[in-house]
Amino acid sequence: MEFPTQSSPYLPPRNDVGRLMLTVILALIPGALCLMWFFGWGVLFNLVIATATAVAGEALILRLRHRPVRRTLMDGSAVLTGLLLGLALPPLAPWWIPVVGALFAIVVAKHLYGGLGYNPFNPAMVGFVVLIISFPLQMTQWSAPAGMGQESLSFVETFRMTMLETLPADTPLDTITMATPLDRAKSDLSQDLTWTEIKTNPLFGSFGGLGWQWINAAFLLGGLALLQQRAIAWQIPAGMLGGLFLMSLFFYIGDSDTFASPAFHLFSGATMLGAFFIATDPISAATTPRGRLYFGAGIGVLIYIIRTWGGYPDGVAFGVLLMNMAAPTIDYYTRPRVFGHAKSDE
Repeated sequence: MEFPTQSSPYLPPRNDVGRLMLTVILALIPGALCLMWFFGWGVLFNLVIATATAVAGEALILRLRHRPVRRTLMDGSAVLTGLLLGLALPPLAPWWIPVVGALFAIVVAKHLYGGLGYNPFNPAMVGFVVLIISFPLQMTQWSAPAGMGQESLSFVETFRMTMLETLPADTPLDTITMATPLDRAKSDLSQDLTWTEIKTNPLFGSFGGLGWQWINAAFLLGGLALLQQRAIAWQIPAGMLGGLFLMSLFFYIGDSDTFASPAFHLFSGATMLGAFFIATDPISAATTPRGRLYFGAGIGVLIYIIRTWGGYPDGVAFGVLLMNMAAPTIDYYTRPRVFGHAKSDE
């Protein structure tokens, strides 16, 4: 007796692009809400403007390239790019900052190379680096985190500052903006203050920057959910966090007065966002199991070098882009041996 059979594949694919992007977007929610809690409505404005610009820019380029617009937009990659860029921007940046960054990320960093699957660099980080190099003043407009004892801007006040670029009456800019913990730590250490003295500043929490430690913890929670869902591989986050931890531990043990603690580096800035959501971009990252570890570790080392001796307070974006350039070479030298074949001498 013959039984009817179905053609392969017998099991439907689980990890298509749209499903993967949706999973990553959902995992961003805890960190995004925590960021909004500590820094106010400007975070929401950045997310909405950057995402809307990214989607509109992608639709325009797809139409100019005579590619299917609706089907491509449904994969969610443009939305994710806009969200990642919006989360990285200071909450009081003017509205045109996320617009310029998102357009550069989509048009230049993504579609100039052929679109999704062909871009050698992480688009969101390209947009961020263009902004921080071109508009350093606007990219430092971070508000004081909740818990500093300063009054937060209301929705209307934030709208006036970000959309109309006007401050509330009789309110100087320096009363509502301040340096991030990474920036303050770099500045104070350069003035020969000890790490113990620096930590007494109310801008610093128990193990990281005030507010930032919980924001990073929230992104860590979302990242662990991605690992549990097998949406990302563990090697890149482990390599990046391990590289950053070992570098900071080595110098902290050598001179705890001159160098910040490992906990501060792990739970300040964009560390956890970078480890689980940015560095793990499957297009621009290394792809072999051993290569992913090297790729992540390289990012962690570069982050520490830039934070400690570089010209910028955080180094996540620069570390990711520099290792994006090295990803093809890393993959070439870490290719697993094919079963049954001898290792090539070439």
